[in-house]
Amino acid sequence: MRYVKYGTKQEAGDDNVFWVTMSDLLLGLVVVFLILFVFAITGFTQNKIDEHQSQYEVTEKLVEELKKNNIEVDVDKFSGRIKISDLELFELNSWELSERGKAYLSKFVPVYFDTIMKDAEIRENISQIIIEGHTDSQAFAGANSPEMKYYKNMDLSLKRASSVAQYIVFSDYEGKKDYEPEMLKLLSVQGKSSSEPILVNGKEDFSKSRRVELKIMFKDNSILDAIKKQEQKPKTNVKPAVRKNIPVNK
Repeated sequence: MRYVKYGTKQEAGDDNVFWVTMSDLLLGLVVVFLILFVFAITGFTQNKIDEHQSQYEVTEKLVEELKKNNIEVDVDKFSGRIKISDLELFELNSWELSERGKAYLSKFVPVYFDTIMKDAEIRENISQIIIEGHTDSQAFAGANSPEMKYYKNMDLSLKRASSVAQYIVFSDYEGKKDYEPEMLKLLSVQGKSSSEPILVNGKEDFSKSRRVELKIMFKDNSILDAIKKQEQKPKTNVKPAVRKNIPVNK
């Protein structure tokens, strides 16, 4: 009897070890799956890491060149965004560049585009140079509803971004002709209205929210490389089937 009871306990123990091992294995697989799922959702791939590294290096280079030329600008090295306060460019509620704004851009624009366009390695990896206009969320004259307020600010932000783009396109500055055709293909303009305010201690900083931003978008080289490899694959020459003359009984 003791032997039977001992044997039964031993077998139950073996079963428990088996199921504990299986549960640990399944838990490990679930954890791996969740990690891969999060990576897929967030786009956290080696290509994205390389892209952000390139963006950071380009932004650092821009900061260095701007400092050399005594140009003050708010730069986010991690996003690559360069923020220019509207006070530097426009009068209140206006989208026409002020004399101060033109003077500022006459110094900023050549340095900015010379840095990113004259370097072939940087230039070849850029997909877009976006000029974004932003406003604050304060009440707008003549806006009697939230929708009208948003639209009025959208219109103002877009016009301000367009004014900066117009200066970049039509002004003459040293070195521009060397890269102008490529630059024109990369430039785009966006109006963001008051959708992305600048917060300080949890409250909107109205003066900082009113701004024009320039940001560089880089190409997704992993996709481009895949396309190029597909195009470079040698096409197999399929010989046409030889049709044999088969006698037909008429």
